[in-house]
Amino acid sequence: MSTILVTGGAGYIGSHACKALALAGYTPITLDSLVHGRREAVQWGPLEVGDLLQPECIDDVLSRWSPIAVMHFAAFAYVGESVNDPGKYYRNNVVGSLNLFQAMSRRGIDKLVFSSTCTTYGEPQHLPIREEHPQMPINPYGRSKLMVEQMLSDFDRAHGLRSISLRYFNAAGADIDGDLGECHDPETHLIPLVLDAAAGRRVDVAIYGTDYATDDGTCVRDYIHVADLADAHIRALQALELGSASRAFNLGNGDGFSVRQVIDCARKVTGKEIMVREEARRPGDPATLVGDASRIRSELGWNAQLTTMETIIGSAWSWHQSMSDSRLDPS
Repeated sequence: MSTILVTGGAGYIGSHACKALALAGYTPITLDSLVHGRREAVQWGPLEVGDLLQPECIDDVLSRWSPIAVMHFAAFAYVGESVNDPGKYYRNNVVGSLNLFQAMSRRGIDKLVFSSTCTTYGEPQHLPIREEHPQMPINPYGRSKLMVEQMLSDFDRAHGLRSISLRYFNAAGADIDGDLGECHDPETHLIPLVLDAAAGRRVDVAIYGTDYATDDGTCVRDYIHVADLADAHIRALQALELGSASRAFNLGNGDGFSVRQVIDCARKVTGKEIMVREEARRPGDPATLVGDASRIRSELGWNAQLTTMETIIGSAWSWHQSMSDSRLDPS
């Protein structure tokens, strides 16, 4: 079986991609520092504990495993933290990526799937957002991801490193089989915060801004199930294997759900009352972010399958419940 190096494979999206790789007949090799990744999420291939800021570590892993391609998820991804400590983000996300690309070039590894983000677009000038939308990120996290995309373009021209950058909108949900789910520390994503409130692990969930120009006054976002994201990574990898040129694709459903709609859906799915706390807007939060994923549908044949909010929240709730049960199990 072909070996694929997965940086950040112990994280939320990376671990789901590792499972998808294994099901598609590949051997995923996870390289993760475990700063935010979870050792128990690595279930479908070997784990190499290491940091992309250590070039000798990358060289060692590439030498021992000889992957045919890389899926690159490893990054810090807290927007607020990036504003307060931009150096941390430029060092980890940009320098770490540079070390990886240089090591790949030295060994002649010429295929990479990059975990990018819709945050590279910044404030939307039109909706839905297409790939041609200007990329003008408004925070260091988004700028670090854009810098990596630009580096990939340069490495393609100079060294033939072909890449597909996947610009996610809001990743959500959990593995349908219950093997994996979303678990961050600290947790900042809406759906797990809402489910924590439903499970009684927090008193309430905050709604930041109720006066936006949307139907119910709260922010609208495009949510995409993590299993659909993983499938897109497999398709991108296979396209590169078939000789695809470097490309960038949006990953989203093309539909938006407001904060209140997400909370109302969670109440129905869980059967729990969920208390809310209304707060002021957060700086830099656009009213609506919805993506156009028609390019990847037409070029790679990818279509999101798990698109309803009930399915997204239902899968996440099942995983949250199983994790609660395991914490209560004295064995």
